[in-house]
Amino acid sequence: MNLAPLKIGKHTIKHPVIQGGMGVGISWDRLAGSVSKEGGLGVISSVGTGYYENKKYIDKEVSGRPLETANFYSKKALFKIFENARKICGDAPLGANVLYAINDYGRVVRDCCEAGADIIITGAGLPTNMPEFTKDYPDVALVPIVSSAKALKIICKRWSQRYDRLPDAVIVEGPLSGGHQGFTYEQCFMEEFQLENIVPSVIEEAKKWGDIPVIAAGGIWDHDDIVKFIKLGAKGVQIGTRFIGTHECDASDTFKKILLNAKEDDILLLKSPVGYPARGVRTKLIEMVEKREGPAIKCISNCVAPCKRGIEAKEVGYCIADRLSDAYMGDEELGLYFSGANGYRLNEIIGVKELMRKLVEGE
Repeated sequence: MNLAPLKIGKHTIKHPVIQGGMGVGISWDRLAGSVSKEGGLGVISSVGTGYYENKKYIDKEVSGRPLETANFYSKKALFKIFENARKICGDAPLGANVLYAINDYGRVVRDCCEAGADIIITGAGLPTNMPEFTKDYPDVALVPIVSSAKALKIICKRWSQRYDRLPDAVIVEGPLSGGHQGFTYEQCFMEEFQLENIVPSVIEEAKKWGDIPVIAAGGIWDHDDIVKFIKLGAKGVQIGTRFIGTHECDASDTFKKILLNAKEDDILLLKSPVGYPARGVRTKLIEMVEKREGPAIKCISNCVAPCKRGIEAKEVGYCIADRLSDAYMGDEELGLYFSGANGYRLNEIIGVKELMRKLVEGE
């Protein structure tokens, strides 16, 4: 099946494949730049940019951690990441992912616009005020991530009433994705919440608002999966975990090795300080947390609002900012390694060019 280009706002993506934004430091300049260069949409994660290039762009750190929100979500580092990604992909569309749950959400969205993002994607909460922060950048396309038709309806209603605009596309993410889920723990395993069962109702809702393009995400792995969802009516797909298995992925070699070695039952749903279940790989950290023997929780970076300055971190047994950044720095013992449910299927590291060919053409 020939895959049609994907139009999001004023931007046309040659192949309807969006690379999921993965932080800390999984999708930065090298991965996002390379995906956009090969005709997909590369997406830079705005999470934890303070760690970029060994914390070169931050003003203050404590115990090796960027101090406070301004340094954890470093504007200087974000600009550098975009600049370096642009050297790879030129004028091709380039996206940014900004979690709604973060502290300084509005500021980081504006930073991404200023840094040159063409498309901004937001999940981890309902971004009802997203357009407020992009009004000076009318060409930047806005794409919320939802897990139900009801969520899309709420967003469209609020955006049209308040800002006289609608999403340029919407990503509907099922419960097989890596990282944070838009479902309760129980819902993640229920048939009616699986991606193929929620995509049709989101498409129906999108049509009511003028046929907003719907992009399917969560557990999509290969060309056959892409074809399946396009036949269901999606205009494109978002794929995260499989891009970790590329040479260009900004993740540490340790991260790639952990995924290559993971078995199906190593990938599990965890509790997270963000307040949603999160999917990752069972590692030494998870075993320590289960025994309440995890590393000390100090909340140096003040990353996400729902954590309430470390209260939720203490509840679940780990600081998400510190543990994700440890994974970026290759700490096998203390790193938190997020993965989609199909991460165990990764069996080789290949180039982005080859992966995009496999996804688009099949084999």
